[in-house]
Amino acid sequence: MLTHSKKNINYSRQSISDEDKEAVLNILNSEFLTQGPLVPEFEKALIKVVGAKHGVAVNSATSALHIACLALRLGPKDTVWTSPNTFVASANCARFCGADVDFVDIDGDTGNMCVAELEKKLVLAHKSGTLPKVVIPVHFAGQPTNQERIWNLAQEYGFYVIEDASHSLGSHRRRNTVGNCVYSNITVFSFHPVKIITTGEGGMALTNDNKLSNQMLRLRSHGITRDPEEMVSKSRGPWYYEQLNLGFNYRLTDIQAALGISQLNRLTQFVARRNELALRYDNEFNKLGINRLVVTEHNYSARHLYVIRVPANQHLRIFKALQNEGIGVNLHYMPVHLQPYYRKFGFEEGDFPESEAHGREAISLPLHPGLSEEEQQHIIEILGNLI
Repeated sequence: MLTHSKKNINYSRQSISDEDKEAVLNILNSEFLTQGPLVPEFEKALIKVVGAKHGVAVNSATSALHIACLALRLGPKDTVWTSPNTFVASANCARFCGADVDFVDIDGDTGNMCVAELEKKLVLAHKSGTLPKVVIPVHFAGQPTNQERIWNLAQEYGFYVIEDASHSLGSHRRRNTVGNCVYSNITVFSFHPVKIITTGEGGMALTNDNKLSNQMLRLRSHGITRDPEEMVSKSRGPWYYEQLNLGFNYRLTDIQAALGISQLNRLTQFVARRNELALRYDNEFNKLGINRLVVTEHNYSARHLYVIRVPANQHLRIFKALQNEGIGVNLHYMPVHLQPYYRKFGFEEGDFPESEAHGREAISLPLHPGLSEEEQQHIIEILGNLI
């Protein structure tokens, strides 16, 4: 057995370099802390990386999902479909707009929305006149969803697509970089500290539609515009602005943007390291017979999470034993439809069996660029003794 000091091993954590610190310090010593030149610079840097035309930086991915829904004119009497295997924000953004929420079950091998289930549900909804206005597929654990098929279904059945790509910055599928919006109306990224890059808190909505971009830009800042071409009245002077919508204060700061720009310089390095560690887990767990989510052909995952599946009747025992060894594990995710808030809308156990099975069996193991080989070996050995 490898000798290992019993210190805590985080399931994930940010990687902050001296260059990151210097970038933030430069802003603290500058004229602007917020609403300065760094936010648009960050937006330009990210759209260059992913290949989209427009980016709207905001203070969280939740905010990005919200303004994305509003830009698509989601409202009462509309419905959003998303995955039950996600953080609650993927569904809550619809409720913020007064819309209803329904779910599409997952593919148990990947944790992503099952496209066959989506198609089956769309056929029935078309017959009953209950088609969704928006579908939000979630790129679980960093793996792209099957966006080509989802987009084709969107054209056939007339719904909008918002990719919740909070986990998958740096991923690509069939040479399509996640975020280029070739197969969606809007894509959303998260920059929370455990994500691929961080701005502390933060997010961005990307689109190739100029109108959607302008709407989201206004919505992130109180619904206000200073663009004379968008104003109802003729501009009365350089101080003049107009509120065109009921918007929000969802702005990102220049401090956060400076960190994001610096972090983007290491995006490729971060994702490569995550894949290197994930491959080592794969090789060792093949020997131990431990089940895990798979990355499908044509996909390159950002490897935000590394999720194994253990027997449901052993789940609590293994989870607690890993915690007792100082190994930071987590569960991604408890199915959203079984949360008390969503049960009030009539959802019950058994509605989405694959997502529920995943919630009973999944354990997220530590995976982040700062995870050392020694720490990973300790995790592998402890887990091997528990299975």
